Amino acid sequence: MDCFEEDLVNALREIVNSSNWQCVGSTCNFKSQCTKLYSEDGEHIVLVHTENDGYWAMDSSCPHEGGPLDLGDIEDLGNGKLALICPWHQFDFCLETGESSTGLMNQVYEVRVVQGKIYINTQNALSLCPIPEKDTLSFGRVLLDDAKSTSSEDSLCFWATKILLTPDPNEKVILTQEALQRWNSGRITDVGQATPPAQPSRKHSLTVLDPGKIKRGKGGTLASRIALLHSLANIEQWAIDLSWDIIARFCSVTLSSGEPLPRQFFSDFVKVAGDEAKHYHLLEKRITELGSFFGALPVHNGLWQSATDTSHDLLARLAIVHMVHEASDEAELSPCRGLDVHPQTLSRFAAQSDESSVQALEVIYRDEITHVAAGLKWFTYICSKEARDCLSTFHELVKQHFKGYLKPPFNTEGRRTAGMTEEWYVPLVKPSS
Repeated sequence: MDCFEEDLVNALREIVNSSNWQCVGSTCNFKSQCTKLYSEDGEHIVLVHTENDGYWAMDSSCPHEGGPLDLGDIEDLGNGKLALICPWHQFDFCLETGESSTGLMNQVYEVRVVQGKIYINTQNALSLCPIPEKDTLSFGRVLLDDAKSTSSEDSLCFWATKILLTPDPNEKVILTQEALQRWNSGRITDVGQATPPAQPSRKHSLTVLDPGKIKRGKGGTLASRIALLHSLANIEQWAIDLSWDIIARFCSVTLSSGEPLPRQFFSDFVKVAGDEAKHYHLLEKRITELGSFFGALPVHNGLWQSATDTSHDLLARLAIVHMVHEASDEAELSPCRGLDVHPQTLSRFAAQSDESSVQALEVIYRDEITHVAAGLKWFTYICSKEARDCLSTFHELVKQHFKGYLKPPFNTEGRRTAGMTEEWYVPLVKPSS
């Protein structure tokens, strides 16, 4: 027996005799640089495959702020060693030791390749596919199996559908960031086609009430501020899905001229989705800092009603969802309504000297102006291509799909910055008696 065969036999013997070694598949399963492996206890691992055909494993969450290391790049540290770079804050972690130049340390795991099989020395059972959550369900009118992308992983619609079917909002954020980076870098080149779900998935552990039964408070106490932030975080979670839904649901739209939607249409709403994911992360982080967590309070799914009502008409979707606040018993904080209520909401947190919340709300406000501008941009673009009068078409669609009148006060300055001057919305206000 030569040295190679002896080493192979010893490696096999060690694996067989130890329950800590977990087989995660064959080498042909891991062609990409980083693959996330899921474990039953939630402490997931990233398996790294380097260009020299080496395999390394470490915890998939950055010990700094939980950044997704499975989305990171591999870089040469300059000393003959490679590091995995966190995509959130560029923290580096040596593949061999888990050490970082920042002083942090990540857990690494021994990896062995024996007869084409990859084994990781860990006590936890690992899976290539995410472990199904027992507390998830779809609120949609179709089963999740009916929702699908008919395109490859390199298409935008694949990612849109995947995100819509993801119940965990933190996972939505991570997947949205990855899709945004792939689209902007050119790794995703094709829009593709999809059949999105009638309604996105949500965690079953959430308590869902009618919108009118949600109590937000006035922000005068810590509990009230948490309730306001929690309500905003719920809205941002829906906003992520609304952005991906308009991409997937209307991917094959052709205008009356026979033209497809321009690529820039999809780029604009990918950016909106990325902003909404950032907003949710800011709010969820702030809720946690204040001693609570997302899901601690009831939520509603009222924001999806307008999406359902306009699922057949892109112009109606742009008008109602992206240019008007949503129809419900209480005014919702969708883009335009968000602009209108921002001064009052901000003043509530400022009055309590909650500077961290104020800063987060300021970021959200600036981004929401650009989101209203995107809705207005593509509404007017489609109208011009189809020889429609923009204002009269908008007013007709709002009267058709929106319940009631638009309610002042309006943030005239914010709306004007977004390009929505008074002739767009003043005619839709209830006439004074």
